[in-house]
Amino acid sequence: MRRFAFLLAISSSSAISLAAQQLATSTTPLRECGACVASLAVGLHQTPPDTGRLRAIEYSDAYAVRLKIHRIASYAELPLFAAEYLLGEKLLRDQRNGVNQGGEDGGNRSSARGAHSAVAAGLGVLFTVNTVTGGWNLYESRKDPSGRTRKWIHTIAMLAADAGFLWTAAAAEGARESDAGARTHRTRAIASISLATASTVMMWLWKD
Repeated sequence: MRRFAFLLAISSSSAISLAAQQLATSTTPLRECGACVASLAVGLHQTPPDTGRLRAIEYSDAYAVRLKIHRIASYAELPLFAAEYLLGEKLLRDQRNGVNQGGEDGGNRSSARGAHSAVAAGLGVLFTVNTVTGGWNLYESRKDPSGRTRKWIHTIAMLAADAGFLWTAAAAEGARESDAGARTHRTRAIASISLATASTVMMWLWKD
């Protein structure tokens, strides 16, 4: 009986020892898994959040110079338009009153013709300067989304006005020959002036 009790005690001790070893072995992966999760959490915490901010866009010093020239020219644009319109109206009245615009046949020469041509030449220079400076700056700012719609509307309108003024100049000779030619020249000029004026005023009023 004593021998049986002794064997039972040894057997129970061995079973308990084996169970303890198995429990220790089974908790090791859990500890390792917990360490992995903790490491992952640290890694996620160290990752900088995505702020969604756009990268800064740098412009050259030449961009600022061209922009200043473009703005100064735009301020001179409307007074030149007004002068050209008034001179053109005087030319048209003189022609209808029989005043020879050219004076080639010895008749009276309209006093407005020389001034009208000079202002037209000034507008040609102004639009050339603004087309170059505006187009160049539009290209340099191509990656900047700020004001993109406004800039493109202005660009398209002013290019259309450029074409309109060339079309107007093409009718200048006919304006000297007949009243119908003068009306055609006047209509084209007013349409081009109106488009350019609307586009310029839009840029002054429409701010981002």
